[in-house]
Amino acid sequence: MQERRSDYDVTNSIKTTDPAAVGAEVRRIYLDLYRKAGVDCLDRSFRDFAALYRGEHPEYYGCDTGYHDLQHVLDVTLAMARLLDGYERAGREPLGERLFCLGVILALYHDCGYLRHRKDTRHQNGAEYTLIHVTRGARYLREYLPQIGMADLAAVAARVVHYTGYEVPICKIRLPQPIFHVIGNLLGTADILAQMADRCYLEKCYDRLYPEFVLGGVARRKNGRGGDVVVFMSATDLISKTPTFYENAAHRLDADLDCAYRYAETHFGGHNYYLEAVEKNIGYARNVGTLGDMSRLRRRPPSPFAAEREQLRLI
Repeated sequence: MQERRSDYDVTNSIKTTDPAAVGAEVRRIYLDLYRKAGVDCLDRSFRDFAALYRGEHPEYYGCDTGYHDLQHVLDVTLAMARLLDGYERAGREPLGERLFCLGVILALYHDCGYLRHRKDTRHQNGAEYTLIHVTRGARYLREYLPQIGMADLAAVAARVVHYTGYEVPICKIRLPQPIFHVIGNLLGTADILAQMADRCYLEKCYDRLYPEFVLGGVARRKNGRGGDVVVFMSATDLISKTPTFYENAAHRLDADLDCAYRYAETHFGGHNYYLEAVEKNIGYARNVGTLGDMSRLRRRPPSPFAAEREQLRLI
């Protein structure tokens, strides 16, 4: 079997730095479920996403965050489509084609709150929005969905996107129907699984996520008395604490997100390639952390901005 490539998904078959490749696979999954469905809304959402992250939107700069980059979002979107497919095939309350599309759109734009507005003269990097990026993304979705004929879902989308963050506790997210909680569970699950299953997850945490945490006020935070609390002393410290983060994430996947990861097994016919990849990464993180030897992080992630320099194909 060919060794998994750093710019491909957990099955080593879809190039996750290419919006066209991911879009084609999502469309294939969608049409396999809904054979007579229209694809215009789905296709447009991918085209608009690619333009937004490349900096072609008239109001926003392109993506400048190295960890929360185009590949991360496409990986999450692909995982979301697979979870949506697994859910639909599990015989639960059906989503239907429109809510499937909503789920994909939520995944595509779940991190757009990291993108800086062109009128922003205060912030120099999108990572500075870390603590409020989900709220900013919710605001973007409220404005974007009416443009693609989904105005009636704009308000609920702005709430569901909070399943990917910590600005609003999941138990306090109020939604009009239980089916939207299902979409939220799938979305939050896709976000966790896709990034932690990335072949270069640990390298990205070391080289890219820690600098984002510094800029975003996550590595150090203020306590109630105005003093500093050090959460991560260094990139090495972040790697050493990654297994503990996984324990917390696993609890979130089970308790808060209703074990939605199981739908990956339905999609893949009994396997859960995401969980398998995550557990390999965490096992290696334990070894690296125990030895304290960061030189063992040898994989080379794709450049976070390589796709922006290429001419991306329209779907």
